[in-house]
Amino acid sequence: MANHTETIPLETLVEPQLTKNSRIVLEKRYLQKDENLNVIETPKQLFWRVAYNIASADKLYNPNANVIETAKRFYNMMAKLKFLPNSPTLMNAGADLQQLSGCFVLPVGDSMEEIFDTIKNTALVHKSGGGTGFSFSRLRPKNDVVKSTGGVASGPISFMKVFNSATEEVKQGGTRRGANMGILNISHPNIIEFIKCKEEEGILNNFNISVAVTDKFMRAVENNEEFELINPKTKKVVKKINAKETFNLIVDKAWSNGEPGVVFIDILNKSNPTPELGEIESTNPCGEQPLLPYESCNLGSINLSKFVENNTVNWAKLKDITWLATHFLDNVIDVNSFPLPEIEKTTKANRKIGLGVMGFADMLIQLKIPYTSEKALELGEKIMAFIDKESKAASMKLAEQRGAFPNFNKSIYKNGPKIRNATRTTIAPTGTIGVIAGASGGIEPLFAVAYTRHVKDSLGADLVEINPYFEKALKEKGVYSNELISKVVKSNSIQKIKELPEDIRKIFVTAHDVTPKQHIRMQAAFQKHTDNAVSKTVNFPNKATREDVKNVYLLAYKLNCKGVTVYRDGSRQVQVLKTKKEDEKKTEKNKSKVLPKPKERPEMITGVTYKIRTGYGSLYVTINSDDKGEPFEVFAQTGKTGGVLAAKSEAICRMVSLALRSGIDIDEVIEQLKGIRGPMPHWSKKGIVLSIPDAISKILSAHINKGQTALTEFNGNEQEKKLISSGEPKSIADTGMLPECPDCSNILEFKEGCVVCQFCGYSRCN
Repeated sequence: MANHTETIPLETLVEPQLTKNSRIVLEKRYLQKDENLNVIETPKQLFWRVAYNIASADKLYNPNANVIETAKRFYNMMAKLKFLPNSPTLMNAGADLQQLSGCFVLPVGDSMEEIFDTIKNTALVHKSGGGTGFSFSRLRPKNDVVKSTGGVASGPISFMKVFNSATEEVKQGGTRRGANMGILNISHPNIIEFIKCKEEEGILNNFNISVAVTDKFMRAVENNEEFELINPKTKKVVKKINAKETFNLIVDKAWSNGEPGVVFIDILNKSNPTPELGEIESTNPCGEQPLLPYESCNLGSINLSKFVENNTVNWAKLKDITWLATHFLDNVIDVNSFPLPEIEKTTKANRKIGLGVMGFADMLIQLKIPYTSEKALELGEKIMAFIDKESKAASMKLAEQRGAFPNFNKSIYKNGPKIRNATRTTIAPTGTIGVIAGASGGIEPLFAVAYTRHVKDSLGADLVEINPYFEKALKEKGVYSNELISKVVKSNSIQKIKELPEDIRKIFVTAHDVTPKQHIRMQAAFQKHTDNAVSKTVNFPNKATREDVKNVYLLAYKLNCKGVTVYRDGSRQVQVLKTKKEDEKKTEKNKSKVLPKPKERPEMITGVTYKIRTGYGSLYVTINSDDKGEPFEVFAQTGKTGGVLAAKSEAICRMVSLALRSGIDIDEVIEQLKGIRGPMPHWSKKGIVLSIPDAISKILSAHINKGQTALTEFNGNEQEKKLISSGEPKSIADTGMLPECPDCSNILEFKEGCVVCQFCGYSRCN
């Protein structure tokens, strides 16, 4: 580990203002570790490591620069949680890897050589810890004749599967697989296949996908006209489709499972700062950073919750942090270690940075402004206009000292004052850094004001987490009680809890209270003053119709949003985090009904033990039979005694045994367990084991059908065979079917086009 702590006595620095949860996340993901994975760094050392490393870039422009003083300023804004850079910078600045960018866009050419060069480059990017975006729009359509070989092209979707498999094999920075964005232009002949390609969950599990929608297509939708599909190789029209029907198909698939998203590619290119260098074709995996081929994104976010004083925004302090953060992000480019020379050349030629925000919902609460109000929209637009203006001014000042970005004369700014960075602002999802900062994510509303947090491997009760602003408001009103908190935890909105004062209900708006239209209007308010794009998810209730989704897409286009990501509650196997308790309606017992009585267990019983591989390791299942040879009881063992898995296995087997001893048909038991999905499915040529209960169902089925040898003959159902034969991975942990976080076991959320955990900051895309 590069060690810069000797340059200053660390006891002179302020202590980082961290919550207990922040410290846990830092220890798990960010603090440096030795070869035995022992933590060898404190949060204070981390922030100083990053601050000094980034400040050292000043020496490149001024040999007499006071790096220590700049580093102190950088340290203070991070330690006081006023600003945090993206995760790779926190992890790697001043360390051995020194790869500080989160996301990249790589070109995909039409030749086999170009395609596999990009796959190789993708592996190098993922190995360094980055995510990648691609446009597959240049690939010739499926079944097109390849003159050089006399064969036929396999089309974009087949190559996306190759990219997906390659991604599966390379972990980001040695910790997790990379994430990809796949984009196809609406005019591509294979667009219908692309729109449908993620109908089945688990397919292309390392990709988010979006359709690049043009203005021409949207006009055709409005006028119910036909739209031409064009071969990207020959530039000839090969087919015409009904635009409205195609648009409705996009809506239908998004309504079904949240994909594909939509990128309004012409709106996006209208703000392309370097059009002479080419059109923007793709974005990073979460969609907020449009990039040219071989560009990388360099992001950071201001925590708005730290700039409310005396019930108003402290604009002077917000200006200071905006200037300092702009300086910080520009320095990151110079000390960055890029995974490819082409990326270094393009990134340094345009010097794009993306300064965004988090904690907007927290700011609104402190100012007593409801998220759903017109005043909130006005403040959002005002805040972003201010940050946009000040970051631009800071970038111009840097240009006076350091020069404009090298492609300045090929940019839209060439006739104006010199500027250091081609773009300055981006609204990114702030999953993990938001957890560290203790801030609400990006510009999203609060998910909940109180909820139950599962503690992995804990033998005690789950923890109740309460929003600190909410807790303070209840205590100030004198209405705080455990009974009230319990009621809040069981509700997905506090608006109907009459025990809560009306002014509290008015201010503490959660995601469940925000309509899709209000989501889009907030996105548009911030987009007006954001150089790049805005990452935001438009949440729909489960009962929302396809027409509801369609209307949001049309509104987003009308309001000049650059893209849309929607998610209808419950539309994926990924169970969105919920606070509302399940239906509590109970039916009265029919007291006249004769209930089955379990058979008594004899003193001695015999059975067989099976071994099956699961995502958690080997599972040993023992099935004991009665004197008639019928299954009588089941035991399962995996992991250490007393662990969460052992407890779950024991609970499942007790209930299965009770059912069998009570005369329940074993086929019914198998049916109930079959297909249950857990966080770590295990894939093999013998089939897919989705979870421990699914493994038990497979063993029970094999036992009653063929006996002990049946397990080796297990080949899975038709869906599983299809997935395996399609080239899907042999072993996965991060798939689109995760119901719970693989790191902390809390329920995952579908957010900003990605699967994330709001508790520990886990993200499949970042």
